[in-house]
Order: sequence, then C-alpha cells, then structure tokens
Amino acid sequence: MDSMTDTATTTATPEQLFATYHARREESVVQPKGNLALVNTQWVDSEQTIWGVPGIWAPAPEGGLKVSAAASEGIVVDGVLVDGSAVVRGKDDPNPSEIAFSDTVSGFVIAGEDGQYALRVWDSNSEGIREFGSIDTYPYNPDWVITAKFTENPAGTTMGFEHLKDDGKTKEQVIPGEITFTKDGVDYNLAAFKAGRALQLVYADATSGVDTYSVGRFLFVAPKPDGSIELDFNRSVLPPCAFSYNFNCPLPPKQNRFAVAIEAGEKTVLKKDGSPLHPE
Repeated sequence: MDSMTDTATTTATPEQLFATYHARREESVVQPKGNLALVNTQWVDSEQTIWGVPGIWAPAPEGGLKVSAAASEGIVVDGVLVDGSAVVRGKDDPNPSEIAFSDTVSGFVIAGEDGQYALRVWDSNSEGIREFGSIDTYPYNPDWVITAKFTENPAGTTMGFEHLKDDGKTKEQVIPGEITFTKDGVDYNLAAFKAGRALQLVYADATSGVDTYSVGRFLFVAPKPDGSIELDFNRSVLPPCAFSYNFNCPLPPKQNRFAVAIEAGEKTVLKKDGSPLHPE
C-alpha cells in the first residue's frame, strides 16, 4: 500500500519576505534599464549632438525627436538602421520608439511638462553597474510597519513638488488622498502622489544625510478597500538619483519630513569594496 507524505506548509516570516524583496531590488538596479544603467539624460531644444552617442538630434515637429545619421554610425530606431533621418517617438506616444546604439547602449525619449523632449541613454555595462556592490539596508524593523488611514481628496487635487535639479521650481502632482496616523504620540498627515497603480510617498527623516541618502527615500503604497493603508517603511527605497546623477528626483514636501529617525529600509548604495558609490 502506497504511503502519502504530508508536506508541511511553511509561511515565510516578515524577515524572510524582506530578504527576498531586498535581493530582488539589488537585481533590478543592474538590469539593462535599471537605475545604475542610466548614463545620460539630455534635453533637446535645438539641433545638437548628445554626449556619448552618435547622430545630430533636434525636436521633431510632430513630437519626440528627429535624429540624423549615416548608416555607418549604427543607430537603429525601432529595428531600422538610420541612414538619413528618423523620428523617435517619445514615451508620451502610445507607441514609443526604442533606440539601439550598440550591443550595450540603448535609449528612449522622455517628454517634459513644457513640451520639450530629452534622450535618455542606458548602458548595460556602465561604470555604475561594474562598480556596484550592494544596497546597504537597516535590519528588518517591525516597529515601522504602520496601519494608517487613507482619506480621498476631491478629484483633481494637486500639490507642487520640488525636484532636485529644478532650482526651486515645482511640478504639480495629483494627490489622490491624505494618509494619516499617530505614532509615539505624534500625529502625521502625509502627501503621496499617484505612481501608476500605486501611491508614491517621498519622505525624509532624521537619518537623511546621516545614515541614509540626504535627498530622502521613496515608499510605494496602495490603499485597501476599507480605507486603511499599510506603511511598511522596511520597503523604503533609495530614489533613482542615489544610483545615477542623470535622474531628477522629487523632494519631500514639508509634511513628509519626519523629526524622528526611521531606521528601516534602504540606506545607501555601496561599491564592491564597501565604500559609497556616490559620496555626498
């Protein structure tokens, strides 16, 4: 008679789930279009060259950019070798273009709020990827897993967010609702803007510029149908500009600046020898 062996079902602990999440984060930043692969973001407002790649670039009348190049320069747009000129559609187009410059270097075009376009250049063999060792993090900290309340804002509510490279100018972002909670006797009312299907919380705390990246950190969250929202600060991530100077990251608004130290989540990017990748 055959015997059946019961297989015990094991449930991963929060610490194990955090370790898996962290490992996947480290894998993601070294991908061909991961944060460490971005080597240039250059805005194009007239006919010009772009650092690190061939061709002459200019705004296209129909949107996006126009590139002019000889076949010998090896620029491929949407699978076709450019020999003359081609229109490169931006990420704001339903069918954005993909650009290949070589086996390791690729690109795409992003749109700005002012109608300008920029070329982003990615290198899967960038200096950042070659030097990357790890993302330093705090140990899992259950004290910073918080259940908060999400209250919807009227449709169209926006807030101006400053960005690192915009000299104090703000960009309006839709704020779907407010996030409120109380911790250690302090009431918090946080602003998060829409990021795809999630909300993006940009915050700073007493560790910023001391143990963690000075600009702040990101936390992506989603409200539940019952109006609650879990803030697991262990899943706080460094912004893309901590990995490459070619990103322009939003800065934390006043209400998202904690006076206390949030000792959870990512701290800094390290080289293989353990030193900071981008000393501040």
